[in-house]
Amino acid sequence: MRDSELAQIRQLPLFRTMADDSFALLMRAAYDQTFPAFVQLIEQGAEPDFLHIVVEGSVELFARWQDRETTMAVVRPVSSFILAACIKDAPYLMAARTLEKTRIILLPSVDLRAVFQTDHKFAMATINELASCYRSVVRHAKDIKLRNARERLAAYILRKTRDSKSASFIIPVEKRLLASYLGVTPESLSRTMKSLQEVGAKVDGQRVIITDRKALEAVAHPSPLIDGPDCDDEAALAGAALLDDGDDDESVVARPYTY
Repeated sequence: MRDSELAQIRQLPLFRTMADDSFALLMRAAYDQTFPAFVQLIEQGAEPDFLHIVVEGSVELFARWQDRETTMAVVRPVSSFILAACIKDAPYLMAARTLEKTRIILLPSVDLRAVFQTDHKFAMATINELASCYRSVVRHAKDIKLRNARERLAAYILRKTRDSKSASFIIPVEKRLLASYLGVTPESLSRTMKSLQEVGAKVDGQRVIITDRKALEAVAHPSPLIDGPDCDDEAALAGAALLDDGDDDESVVARPYTY
């Protein structure tokens, strides 16, 4: 593993404050591997052998139930995923696959649990990360359960431009993934995007342009208890398990989960 990558991993909030010898122990048994696009990395229900850290490329976390499938989150560099399963030594609740050529560092979960027991600062960082994930899940579940599809999309657009105050942004994932994340079908997402053109948001391919922010806010009714700073839409550990019958947006049910 290159020194530059070790330095990147060391700066992740999860590892930043831990002792040097604890970090060295984790990295000693770690290895990196490059995967082509659309390779399934883990299967839901499997035992958590490794914590995965994405250093190049991107990974989709998804779930299946009967004949249904939904996107849970998209993970980009540099970030980890499936932390809770590794700490609890419990089966994965999600599956993961690469969206493009992706390089991943794998840390044995048995070493992760051993360091968690002995390194106080690492344990606190782990708790903080899982707490942030839990709050993000609750916010996303509220978004899905309390808003209709139009309100959800308007709120998503406002969140994407919240920090930069920019009037436009590029949708960072395929629209089918965004639709799944928002709990609608791709067809419903397309219709909803067109409807928002009348009230403040124009879509040009993957670019969304806000033409009237106040009108868009009137649709979304932004709330700090739903759209707060730890609502991270495409982050590694965001989302809720969504079930959609493929026809009726109002039939979407959100089921929070532990990562």
